Amino acid sequence: MKREWWHDKAAYQIYPKSFYDSNGDGIGDIQGIIRKLDYIQDLGIDILWISPMFQSPMVDNGYDISDYYAIDPMFGTMEDMEELIAEAKKRKISILMDLVVNHCSSEHKWFKEAMRDPDGPYGKYFYIVDGKDGEVPCNWRSYFGGSVWEKVPGYDNKFYFHSFAKEQPDLNWENPQVREEIYKMICWWMEKGLGGFRIDAIMNIKKDLTWTDLPADGPDGMADVYKVSQKVDGIGDFLMEMRRRCFDPYDGLAIGEAMFLKEEAVKHFIGENGYFSSIFAFEPCHAYRKGKNYKDYEWPQPFEDWREETAKNQRMLGDAGFEANIIENHDQPRGSSLFIPEEDYGFYSVTALAAIIVCQRGLPFLYQGQEIGMCNRKWKLEEFNDLETLSQYEISIDAGMKPEEALEICSHHSRDNARTPMQWTHGKNAGFSEGTPWMPVNENYTKINVEDEEKEYGSVLNYYKRLIRFRKSEEYKEILTYGSYDPIYEDADHIFAYERKLGEKKLALICNFSGQPSRVTLETEYENVVFVNYEQTTMQGRDLLLKPYEVVVLEV
Repeated sequence: MKREWWHDKAAYQIYPKSFYDSNGDGIGDIQGIIRKLDYIQDLGIDILWISPMFQSPMVDNGYDISDYYAIDPMFGTMEDMEELIAEAKKRKISILMDLVVNHCSSEHKWFKEAMRDPDGPYGKYFYIVDGKDGEVPCNWRSYFGGSVWEKVPGYDNKFYFHSFAKEQPDLNWENPQVREEIYKMICWWMEKGLGGFRIDAIMNIKKDLTWTDLPADGPDGMADVYKVSQKVDGIGDFLMEMRRRCFDPYDGLAIGEAMFLKEEAVKHFIGENGYFSSIFAFEPCHAYRKGKNYKDYEWPQPFEDWREETAKNQRMLGDAGFEANIIENHDQPRGSSLFIPEEDYGFYSVTALAAIIVCQRGLPFLYQGQEIGMCNRKWKLEEFNDLETLSQYEISIDAGMKPEEALEICSHHSRDNARTPMQWTHGKNAGFSEGTPWMPVNENYTKINVEDEEKEYGSVLNYYKRLIRFRKSEEYKEILTYGSYDPIYEDADHIFAYERKLGEKKLALICNFSGQPSRVTLETEYENVVFVNYEQTTMQGRDLLLKPYEVVVLEV
């Protein structure tokens, strides 16, 4: 594998609206991020992905962009953004922005022109299709529910296509002019000094232009739009063109949101000759998703499925390249709630989960608040902000659930769990804002916050700092970056264990991921215990006696 500048780094995602508010308006902003760069540096972070801050009407929290060349005033100015890039560089931190180019906002000037004249040049920037005698062209269902088609205002038989909300019209990647506009914009940002982009919803850019009905998968007679991307070819031509035009000239990092790839496709998507530098490892942290709706999901994450999917994913990758390893992001519930039963939440369970992820092969990618153990909150229906959550509540009600049952399911799985304000202190509004936060603060901020955890040596935050230093240490950086990943003790109950090997060097991570003590008979002789989350490790002959959620890293 060709070695890249980002291979041995640690990454962190910021959801800017909820990170830190510098001006008291209740909304996180760019100056707030700048003020916290020293904190991010001290954590050991080298790469910072920031969710969208472009100008947007915020129908989908910034993933509906109305101007790719402007910063939304709620976050600051272009001068603020330039200052952030410069200040991050001083600390050797590379900034990634969010590239949302499957769709734009219905407020974008291109779309406004397209609606004014659907048959004109800007009409070809989108998918505007004649219906079937006034009915939609096909039966595809959007990600947020309902048809992917919306009538063009003033026309009885013209529809435009949207994979997500109707305010997020899909861009027509088949049109070379659209691609040129996108590439020009990406390069404009790279010239400003970005390290690269995280690329949103990119697997949706190739459409089946025959607009053929799919077999219905629900009582509404529709079929999920994601199935389209699984049955069309040619997306690679677009993606490789984008890489060569926009990322290769800048040695930029491009991390794609590409899910559920087939094994034979992986080598085309990542690595030296892949479409992206890396993709997110979604399969292991999505093992709880047993269907398409919240009501079909399991809770918490089934351990065996998670362990199995991790091993499968790592085997599938082989030496092709690195994935970005996550347990949570802005589109998922909190990892400490998803992976850990509520009654087991605590220092040991949270740090066990941290070690499992950070010591894996791939780029460790933290999400804001993960490093202090932030978890889900309790919700009232009127507090939800997320379109997907509100849609899923209605789906659950329509399926016959009682309101309290539907609310509980949504409280578990809502993306809003990850979007509550960052918990900086045990003071007013968790230190996030002097004003009224745009979203409720989790009530547990008095116990879970940066200020208190920085002072306590045995805190989750300081454990994460030590863990990242361990991964990046001179002694172990090579093996934890480039070493192979080999699962061990795969049949042992609630034991998550794997070896990392590089040349003659070998490490083993063994974790009892349960609330009960466990015993593992070691099959290899290990010389040293090099990283732990308990103060003392207990051996009895060849048996490793593991306390609840104990994790041990051993060296041959």
